[in-house]
Amino acid sequence: MRHTDDYSDRFRLVYATASLAAGVLTAGWGVVFAAMQEWSMVAMDIALVTVAVASFVLVRRRQLTAAILFSQVAFLVIIAAFCLLFDVPNDVAPRVSHLFLLVLAMIGYINYQQRPSRRQMAIVALSLAAFVVFASTQLALPFARPISDDFRFVGAWVNVTIAVAMLCGCLYMMRQEFARNLGRERDIAAALKNREFELFYQPQVDQAGAVTGAEALLRWRRPDGSFVSPGDFIPVAEQAGLMPAIGDWVLNEALKTLSFWQQDDGTRHLRLAVNVSADQFMKADFADAVLARIRAQDIDPARLKLELTESMMANDVDAIAEKMGVLRAAGLTLSLDDFGTGYSSLSHLRRLPIQEIKIDRSFVKDAPESKRNHLLLKSIFDIARTLDLAVVAEGIETKEQFLLLQSFGGMAFQGFYFGRPVPLADFQTQWAAETPPPLAETA
Repeated sequence: MRHTDDYSDRFRLVYATASLAAGVLTAGWGVVFAAMQEWSMVAMDIALVTVAVASFVLVRRRQLTAAILFSQVAFLVIIAAFCLLFDVPNDVAPRVSHLFLLVLAMIGYINYQQRPSRRQMAIVALSLAAFVVFASTQLALPFARPISDDFRFVGAWVNVTIAVAMLCGCLYMMRQEFARNLGRERDIAAALKNREFELFYQPQVDQAGAVTGAEALLRWRRPDGSFVSPGDFIPVAEQAGLMPAIGDWVLNEALKTLSFWQQDDGTRHLRLAVNVSADQFMKADFADAVLARIRAQDIDPARLKLELTESMMANDVDAIAEKMGVLRAAGLTLSLDDFGTGYSSLSHLRRLPIQEIKIDRSFVKDAPESKRNHLLLKSIFDIARTLDLAVVAEGIETKEQFLLLQSFGGMAFQGFYFGRPVPLADFQTQWAAETPPPLAETA
C-alpha cells in the first residue's frame, strides 16, 4: 500500500524554520570571519548557508525527506571538515563544532521513526561515529589553520549554547511526534475494531478501454462522514505493526466482493487487485491462510491479484520466492506494485515468480511532454515483454497519456481518466454493466 511522507505540518514548519535560522546564524558568522579576513572560513560558511537555503527550498516544496537526507550528509561533511581544519582543541579551548553531529544524529533518528530506511540509519551511525572520534581525539589535518584562541574561547560558549538548545528542540519535537503517533495508532486500532474502514474500487481497463477488473483501495471514513487520507494513516499503521491485521480485513472484504461478482454474469469476468504489505506477506501462514479463504468461499483464484510492494525485496528474497511460488501455483496473479521506485532490479524480476509489473505514476506523469520519460517507459515495457510479464500503467489522468501508452500495445491501464475510486455500490452502477461507459474526461 503506497503512502507519502508522513510528517506533521508542525514538523515541516519546525524544520523549515530551523533551516532558515541556521542560514541566518551562519551568515552572521560569515560576516565576522570576513571582518577578520579569514577567507577560508568564509568559504566554509558560504557552503553552510547554501545547504541551509537548499533545505528550506526543499521543505517549501514539500520534499522534506529529500531535505533532511541532503542536509544531513552535507552538514556532516562540512562539520567534519571544520573540525579537521579550524576547530582544533588545545589547552585554552575545547573543540565544540562536533556537538552539532549529535544534533544531526537526533534529526536523523526522528526521520528514521517517520520513514525507516537503511540509508537514514547509516547517516545516523556515521554522525555518531564522527562525534566519538572528534570528542575523543585531537585529530586534525597537517595543514590545519586553527582559529585564534581568543575567538575560539568566545565561540565555544556560543556554539555549545546553540547546540544544546537545538538538542532540546529535537527532544521536544521527538516527544510531540511520539505523542501524535501514539494517539493516531490508538485511533487506527479503534477504527479497525469499529469497522470504520471500507474499500473503494478503481477500474482497470484493457487496450480498448474495456473494464477488466479493479483495484481495491483502503479508505477510512470517520463516524462524522469525513475521510482520513491513506497517506496519513497507512504509514502510522505500518510503524505500529497494524498492517497485518488491516491487510487481513482488506483481503476478507475483497474475497467477499469476488464471491459476489461470481454470482452475476455481468461481473463474473472481473479480476480484483489487492495490495499486500510486506509485514502481512512475510507472516509464516500468509499463503496457507489466503488459499484457505479462497477455497472456503469457492472463488476462482485466477480472479484475485495480489499487488506486492517493492519494499518487500529488502527481506529474504529466497523465502519470498518460495511463498510466491505456492500462490502462483494455486492460480493467483502476482503483481509488483510501484515498479521502479524502490528495491526492484532485473535479478529480482528474473528470480521471483512475478506475472505482472505495475508502472508507478511518477513515470507516467510527464511522459507525453518528456522524451526522456517516454523512452524510459518504452524501455520498461520492452523489458517486461522480454520477461513475459504483463504491464499495468497507473496514474493515467489525461487522454495524451493514455494514447501514448496505448501505442506501446498489450498494456492495461488505471487512473482518473477512466474513473476515480468509488464504493462498491457505485462501481457496480458505473462499471459492472455489460457495455462499459465511455472513458472519463481528463481529470
